[in-house]
Amino acid sequence: MADMHAPARFKGFKGPAGGWSTVVQAPNEWRASTAQSCGLWPFSVGAGTPMIGVPMGQQLFTGSTLCCDPINWFMRAHLISNPSAFVLGKPGLGKSTVIRRWAVGYAHQGVITMFLGDVKGEHVPIIKALGGQVITLGPGIGSINVLDPGGALHALDSLTGTLREELHNAIHTRRRNMLRALITISRGTNPTQREGTIMDRALRVLDDRFATRSPLMSDLLDIIREAPQEVRAVALDRGDDARYRDITENLESSLIDLSGSGDMGDMFSNHTSVQIDPTRPVVFDIHAINEVDQSLRAAALMACWDAGFAAVDANHYLARQGVAPLRHYFLVLDELWSALRSGSGMVDRVDQVTRLNRTFGVGQALITHTMSDLESLAEPQDRMKAKGFVERSGMVLCGGLPEGELPLLNQAISVSRVEMDLLKSWSDPGAWDERSGVESDPPGRGKFLVKVGGRPGIPFHLKLTGQELDPNDTNLLWHAPRRTNGREAEHGIE
Repeated sequence: MADMHAPARFKGFKGPAGGWSTVVQAPNEWRASTAQSCGLWPFSVGAGTPMIGVPMGQQLFTGSTLCCDPINWFMRAHLISNPSAFVLGKPGLGKSTVIRRWAVGYAHQGVITMFLGDVKGEHVPIIKALGGQVITLGPGIGSINVLDPGGALHALDSLTGTLREELHNAIHTRRRNMLRALITISRGTNPTQREGTIMDRALRVLDDRFATRSPLMSDLLDIIREAPQEVRAVALDRGDDARYRDITENLESSLIDLSGSGDMGDMFSNHTSVQIDPTRPVVFDIHAINEVDQSLRAAALMACWDAGFAAVDANHYLARQGVAPLRHYFLVLDELWSALRSGSGMVDRVDQVTRLNRTFGVGQALITHTMSDLESLAEPQDRMKAKGFVERSGMVLCGGLPEGELPLLNQAISVSRVEMDLLKSWSDPGAWDERSGVESDPPGRGKFLVKVGGRPGIPFHLKLTGQELDPNDTNLLWHAPRRTNGREAEHGIE
């Protein structure tokens, strides 16, 4: 006979949100036909979050770990059709932090991250921590030569046959497109069709004269002024010197501006200050360019983007020749809105500079604040092309967005009403705590929704490790100690 006074067998778990109990209640049961329980049948449950890729944090509602990045989801998980991501959200919620987490994960996997234009200098600490290369650009600080994109001319010496010709043509195309982009930013309008033809022919003359040596913008200007027969033939000057001068006058004026005598300063008139090292992570630091000078900043962004893509091109041609190992790259194009607003036709320039063959093993991320950045373009065709940047991306990461942005987002990717409410709630500012006298973090800081096609999004919260806190602090100027009445004041203004 059982001892009635024997201790009960406790069940359950100790710890937070746990406890012991002598009885575990059985779950409630119901019986129904498939017609009545059609919303449940066949009793499917939500799938777990993917575990392939860079660890990002926890799923907001289930607590499961999410691993996510465009390259691994393309190469290993086969969840997306191309290794690209579009990241958008209000400032201060962690868009750049997501990208830096990817950079850390990629460094472990041997993928080289390039931040092609850091307008705030916020990516510099993480690149330094990874042992990467910091290239500083700005008026009187550092220059970039768009006629030698990414130092690709040097690679021609190591190539032969068809591969050399292919890279040579790619360099010519990049030179021509970048020259058109810089002139567009300088003028505010596109070069004419005739000017485009003249530039193309002048660049070929420049190529014949310099071969694999790096020419300068002043060398191109000299060719336009010299008026060789090849250039005059496409200028259609009919053998009239005065007519040739009239035809090339505006083009000559634009090249003077880019040669160090105009608003563009000396950024594009000298040899590249520091060439890209294609074996290490790199960041182009352009925070020295004043934000009020949007034209120069946009031009610098375009030049950095072009240099990065050109360096990748050169590496892949050298790998195909067998003289260098094939490397995988992750290219980050931040502050997309700044370049798009700088002049008519800039969407085409960005589109050209970002279209790399996915078989080259290159991932890329484009970052901007809101869909309105794309919708605010003047020309309807530009708005459609810019929206295509979102539609073509393998994955879209959405942070907090105001309510007015959500219909625009839904035009590019399918977003449910529940997901819209979630994104809207993340856009609220932090609350003020009167007791502690500090403002709490915004509810959406570090929270993102991963969208792939029409699939339900995965909401997650990005959590940083202790070693990531300092490199990801973009408010250092607010935290830095300052001298006040002979003593140090930290963490704010007294």
